[in-house]
Amino acid sequence: MAIQAQPPQADVERLNAELERTEGAPGAAGGPRQKSITIGTVCKALAQEFPDISISKIRYLEDQKLLTPRRTPGGYRLYTQGDVARLRTILRMQRDEFLPLRVIRQELATGRAGDGAGMAPPAPGKRGREGMRPWRTSMSVREATGALYSLEDVLEETSAEAKLVRELEEYGVVKGELRGGVRYFDETEREIIGAVAELARYGVGGRNLRVFRSSADREATLLQQILAPALRSRNPQRRKEAVEALENLAAVATHLKHLLLVRDLRKIVR
Repeated sequence: MAIQAQPPQADVERLNAELERTEGAPGAAGGPRQKSITIGTVCKALAQEFPDISISKIRYLEDQKLLTPRRTPGGYRLYTQGDVARLRTILRMQRDEFLPLRVIRQELATGRAGDGAGMAPPAPGKRGREGMRPWRTSMSVREATGALYSLEDVLEETSAEAKLVRELEEYGVVKGELRGGVRYFDETEREIIGAVAELARYGVGGRNLRVFRSSADREATLLQQILAPALRSRNPQRRKEAVEALENLAAVATHLKHLLLVRDLRKIVR
């Protein structure tokens, strides 16, 4: 785990005093005000649940505008308990639901917080198509927003290297779209590059991702075969229901893969 120099105690006390002035003193319903802690302390607090947590990962999430810790006059980050709870929620959504950062950002914007980060349970008295549990989908299969990002934008936002993106193109993991001599990537491909950039920290390269792509291709083909007639229907309502079912099946398949992977990895660490 990376080590960060601790901010001067005077800076910590000064920022905590500022928090009390700007956010108000504890009310009648509250106990003592929760003080700010350093990024190193945050890592230690979350290390048991998230063994791969690191200062660089927390900083990356901050760069992605998912966290906004206060800063001391000397530039050191200080986190409140609310920041830590938000970070825990983000990490759980990544680990348990495989949500890309764009979707996590949307979830947080709509008010999702706290400790619950698993698949959403079905609403009381409500079941999916043919009694299927309405699993939470990690990403819509409907048409994306249409936003495109240049290679420079993608590299800046994901901290990936241009060489890695070229590898992903070479092995067909991402394709991009050439416009006016400039290659652009859509939101999904941007998130793919970001995920691979994280794997690259452990030595995983584009050539190693064939297994992921082959698996995804086979699963997509299987789900297409299951719902092909409804997806081709000219009835708008039936087609809409088919797309919803496709998203539901994709979520179930993703969760199943996660469970199978966890089971096999537990055998390795025994």
